Amino acid sequence: MTMSSNQTNIRDIWYTMTGIPGLEEAHIWISIPICFMYLVAILGNTLLLFLIFAERSLHEPMYLFLSMLALADILLSTVTTPKMLAIFWFQAGGISFGNCVSQMFFLHFIFVAESAILLAMAFDRFVAICHPLRYSTILTPSVIGKMGAAAVTRSFFICFPLVFLVYRLHYCGKNIIRHSYCEHMGIARLACDSIKVNIYYGVIVALFSTCLDVVLIIISYALILCTVFRIPSWDARLKALGTCGSHVCVILLFYTPAFFSFFAHRFGGHSIPLHVHILLANLYVVVPPTLNPIIYGVKTKQIQDRVIQIFYLNKTLC
Repeated sequence: MTMSSNQTNIRDIWYTMTGIPGLEEAHIWISIPICFMYLVAILGNTLLLFLIFAERSLHEPMYLFLSMLALADILLSTVTTPKMLAIFWFQAGGISFGNCVSQMFFLHFIFVAESAILLAMAFDRFVAICHPLRYSTILTPSVIGKMGAAAVTRSFFICFPLVFLVYRLHYCGKNIIRHSYCEHMGIARLACDSIKVNIYYGVIVALFSTCLDVVLIIISYALILCTVFRIPSWDARLKALGTCGSHVCVILLFYTPAFFSFFAHRFGGHSIPLHVHILLANLYVVVPPTLNPIIYGVKTKQIQDRVIQIFYLNKTLC
């Protein structure tokens, strides 16, 4: 690494990611379930995308939003997991500053976009249950496409400033990242000048993107519950709520570890060991992408039927 006085040229910076601090001897064992989940996530979400686009009966708003979620899950796990496994298997933790910033951007970009997709899916359930007669006229293919484009555009404009915020900092030679992938504050903390702007912007982004999405999702489900409990038939109530079950599971799977990590970092102090934070962060990028297609596959009859048809057809051909 080339040094000039007390500062380092960002073109010359190389970082070393340590994986999970304190659990280096267990890296090989930890990598086995992570690798397995990554493969399941890629296969499961790819199969889901294939089913939705190949089966015309699945060209409905709910499944089109689900295809967006599946694509986001593939990207989220792929941005982080291959490098993570390289660290665990080959101790290949070296990464240039530019590549680290790229990974940081895409990680946060996909996370914010996926949060917006979950909000869109909540709106889909709200319209389906509260305004069923207008469902097909409100959520047209054009509107769905615009909602997907809005999710991507919002995420880009929220996350792109993070690149400038880390590039504006001066770095003085600290090059050890105690993590398995690059994220905004992990890079900023290696700088030798004030990172208050980075901290404030990180909090603002969390409040006005992810937290706002959660509030709107809660409002959507509050209105859904009000509508459902006005239905006189218990069977009809259960059927209506049943259509929301998969989405609620996915929401809990996505937001619970994210908020745990956010609050633990800011209010947990040293009560929670660093290796617990990092291990949870590693699982976060593979567990939801792994379980999401399984949850929808188990709870959605149309997807179940299509999967059974494919396997029965393959068995017949064999």
